[in-house]
Formats: sequence, structure tokens, C-alpha cells
Amino acid sequence: MHPNRIALVTGASRGIGRAIAVSLAKCRLDLVLNYAGNESAAQETRKQVMGLGVQGAVVQADVSSAADRNKLVEFIRSEFGRLDVLVNNAGVAPKVRSDLLESSEESFDRLISTNLKGPFFLTQAVAKWMLELRESVPDYSPAIVNISSISAYTSSPNRGDYCLSKAGISMMTKLYADRLAEFGIPVFEIRPGVIATDMTAGVSAKYDKLIQEGLTPIRRWGRVEDVGKAVEAIVSGHFPFSTGEVFNVDGGFHMRRL
Repeated sequence: MHPNRIALVTGASRGIGRAIAVSLAKCRLDLVLNYAGNESAAQETRKQVMGLGVQGAVVQADVSSAADRNKLVEFIRSEFGRLDVLVNNAGVAPKVRSDLLESSEESFDRLISTNLKGPFFLTQAVAKWMLELRESVPDYSPAIVNISSISAYTSSPNRGDYCLSKAGISMMTKLYADRLAEFGIPVFEIRPGVIATDMTAGVSAKYDKLIQEGLTPIRRWGRVEDVGKAVEAIVSGHFPFSTGEVFNVDGGFHMRRL
């Protein structure tokens, strides 16, 4: 049994996932860093977390694949013998932004498989294991954190499949929070807003203008570190009487204003 708390961050090779991994390393958690395709970026994340004095293991797995999900969990079982924190961060955007009336089943299936089905069944597997670990790990304090998006409730008719996948993550959070509460396993949702990442780089001019015009009360782009700090606060145990909670990391976008 590994002596330190272990966190699995899916999609940890860059962007928000990397920032979450770095924040958890600052909390002295050892990291399992999952990536789907960009190994060199994942190794850079590992280098950064190890530079903070914790262990980092890199594991390739496509969360949309049942075989890969099983491989990921089995790797952690064999290498560490425990898992304390799951961060479901891996996700993809549409390859092409298509009008709702022109969207394809291929894109829909790809986004739902990676952004919703994958996290749902990975959480199922991890939750079952966490129930076992409660009986054997002293002072076990698990947590599950799902990274969604303001797209969970904000209509973007040119990427409806993405919006649906993130809305599904919101309900998934509630379902697992409800099911696992009696066992002391809290489940949280973090809802990032407009965050400067590779995913938003192609529309940066559009959002620069919207932010300047007051899209968000806090008039700046979100940073990946803003999301990392929110995960850090949850995993540090600062919300012992909360579960199913949504943390908006969006510059205040979620507020309805006149």
C-alpha cells in the first residue's frame, strides 16, 4: 500500500489537466497522469509535478474505451494499491463546429463517448474500488471531481454535441454524489468559463471582444491555474459538509445581470 494519497487526473497532458495536476502536487499528492495521444506533453506534466517533490506516473488510455479504462485502474491498483482522488478532466471539442441542423452522428458519438460515457464508467469503477479502500486505508478521505463547462447550461447551437456532453456531466455529478454520500465519498462539479487553452485559442479574438464588452463581471480570461486552485481547495478537505456542489470558475458568467 502506497503511503501517500494518490490522485488520478484524466487528460493531464496539457491545459486545465496539467494545471490541476500541478495544484494537486502542491498538496503533496502523488499523481497518475492520464493522456490519450500526446505523450511528450504528458511527460512534461510529469516533470513539473516531480519538480514539486511528488511522484508522477504517466499512463496512456482513451477514456472512451472500456479496455483502456480497465487498464488504467489496474495500473493504479498494481503500482500504488490505492486511489484517493479522481479528477475527470479528459474531454474533446468537435472537430468542426456545425450548425445544429447539420451536425453529424459521428461527431455526436465521439463527444458523448469521450466526454460523458468515459467519465461515467470510469467513475463507476473507481467508486467501487473506493468502497473497498474505505475498509483498509486509515484516515481515508476520497473525493471525485468532474470538470464540466459553462456549456452545461449555455446554448451554443454550433456545437450542440459538446453542450449535451457537459450537461450530462452535471447530472452525473448529482447522481454519484447522491449514491456515494452515505459512504463518505463526496462528488463535485467544477464549471470553467472562458479559459485560455488550446481549445479556445481559435476563437480568442471573439472572446477578447466579448470580455471587453462585459461578458463576465471579472473582465479577464480565465487561467488554467484558476481551475487548478478550485480542485486544490476541494481535495484539501475544506468542504466536509458538501457534496454534489457546483463550483463556478467563470469570472461570474453564471450570474444573470441587467
